[in-house]
Amino acid sequence: MKIIQVHNLNTIFLTLRVFSATGGIEKVCSLAGKALHEFSTTSTNQNVKILSLYDEPGDINELYFPATIFAGFGKHRFKFLLAALKEGRKSQTVILSHVNLLLVGFMIRLISPKTKLVLIAHGIEVWNKLPRWKKMMLNQFDKILPVSEFTKNKMIDLYHFPEVKFAVINNCIDPFLPLPLSAQKPVHLLKRYNFDFNDIILLTLTRIASKERYKGYDQVMKAVHDLKAQYPTIKYLMVGKYDRQEKNRIDAIIDRLNLKNHIVLAGFIPDEELAAHFSLANLYIMPSRKEGFGIVFIEAMFYGKPVIAGNMDGSVDALKNGAFGLLVNPTDQQQITDGIREVILNKEKYIPKHEEVMAHFSYDVYKEKLWKIMEQIA
Repeated sequence: MKIIQVHNLNTIFLTLRVFSATGGIEKVCSLAGKALHEFSTTSTNQNVKILSLYDEPGDINELYFPATIFAGFGKHRFKFLLAALKEGRKSQTVILSHVNLLLVGFMIRLISPKTKLVLIAHGIEVWNKLPRWKKMMLNQFDKILPVSEFTKNKMIDLYHFPEVKFAVINNCIDPFLPLPLSAQKPVHLLKRYNFDFNDIILLTLTRIASKERYKGYDQVMKAVHDLKAQYPTIKYLMVGKYDRQEKNRIDAIIDRLNLKNHIVLAGFIPDEELAAHFSLANLYIMPSRKEGFGIVFIEAMFYGKPVIAGNMDGSVDALKNGAFGLLVNPTDQQQITDGIREVILNKEKYIPKHEEVMAHFSYDVYKEKLWKIMEQIA
């Protein structure tokens, strides 16, 4: 990878959380922080600091960057604000991890007009029109980094900013993701979920919440119901933390559709079990309608799984416009059902080549893109 030298790069990265939660935005923050730290070690006269509003100091994971550049404020908003203003006025560039930090960035601009402001835009948090005062603040930013073309286009339509204000930088595969296991399905997971080696196992890995019913698992359950006569061994494994209200609703669907022997709601799994669960699956499916990008899609591809995703959000970027998997209309039940059948019948056709996935979504590719954007901003 080519190293681009940028001198006098004093940057602060302001985040809500990095290590005290396990969502997609937190993954983005840990990897962006890692990349920024590595930039700072390639040349002299560079300084990078990472400030997190909700993390505690002890939450740091030094696999990504050292504790010496990290400050967690444990929800102490005023202390976070003071530190951000102090560091911001000394910095050439301030990067915000979330639109909820707009006010902090705007205050830095007021006291330090020459400081460059950058916002990472993930998805639904910027898909609805912001209040006029927030749009005014956002207009002060020098660069917006959407994680997908879909989010970029949404923001252009909503705020009428010029396209030059944006630089799309897709999310990437965590370099510390456990390596793929053997092609064999893990025996201990087959036993845990009462599955058989010959079962056709569909996997969805997501937060299962009553307030986030846009992931498409209802439609997948209905598809399993429609396909079970043709494929009696079809199983659907739903992995992720769930709330009681949503579990009760899903259990009612399972009872109504007579899917007790076909659907397993696994709950939360630790990161150490991620590779094994992907090895268990025949395909990964999540026909969502509101993904800003969908890191889990590229993780599934990293593990050599065919992927089915929705065609109405940032998932399109993750599947490279359908080159890396099958895109379906998430509101069309028949298309989802037919898509599952298509992948079952032609599995090899939909397994993306590992080298091609890494050429687009590896950490090194992400780091170089971010580095070039920072060079242009500085």
